[in-house]
Amino acid sequence: MADKSPRSRMSQKGKSIKEKRSDKHAKEEAAKHHEIIPPRNKH
Repeated sequence: MADKSPRSRMSQKGKSIKEKRSDKHAKEEAAKHHEIIPPRNKH
């Protein structure tokens, strides 16, 4: 009988190449957006 516990589905070998690439692009976009924000001037 096959094990139908939710833990067997959760354990993946690793991220696919597409997932890794999308994560990398997301991090780069976030870094760009942080650089664009100018520092606030104190009056």
